[in-house]
Amino acid sequence: MKLVVRAIGNSLGVIIPKKTLDAWGVGEGDALELSGRFIRPLGNQGSAQSKLDELKLQLAAAVAARCSAHEIRAQSLANLHRWKEGGAWVSAYDEWKRILETCDDGLLFATMLGRDDRSNRLRQSPPYVGILPREEVRRLNEEASA
Repeated sequence: MKLVVRAIGNSLGVIIPKKTLDAWGVGEGDALELSGRFIRPLGNQGSAQSKLDELKLQLAAAVAARCSAHEIRAQSLANLHRWKEGGAWVSAYDEWKRILETCDDGLLFATMLGRDDRSNRLRQSPPYVGILPREEVRRLNEEASA
């Protein structure tokens, strides 16, 4: 979502839609965390699983921002092939393989970035590991655990 920086009194700020604040479980008087490139609810809110889900989404978003669908497909299919040959296969990989082989960029990015249950479940076993530099993965992990 694109937020516009606006003049608010003698300062600059952004207006976050109420729908987003409701989804985060925050309201007037609550605090948000501003870190690096993100504005989000304070890190101590939510369950460990929801924090992990959010981290997996952030990692997927970083891959989608950095790479083309073609690059993601190539790396992911190579990983899936290697894992299948090595006997490390789970049912989620069958679903990822079908998505990657359709050559439907919209479906690929919708799965990587979607907030629905299926996308969230598939992000728990992402085939696009190894695309991001280790430093970026480390930074995202540190931000998630802060």
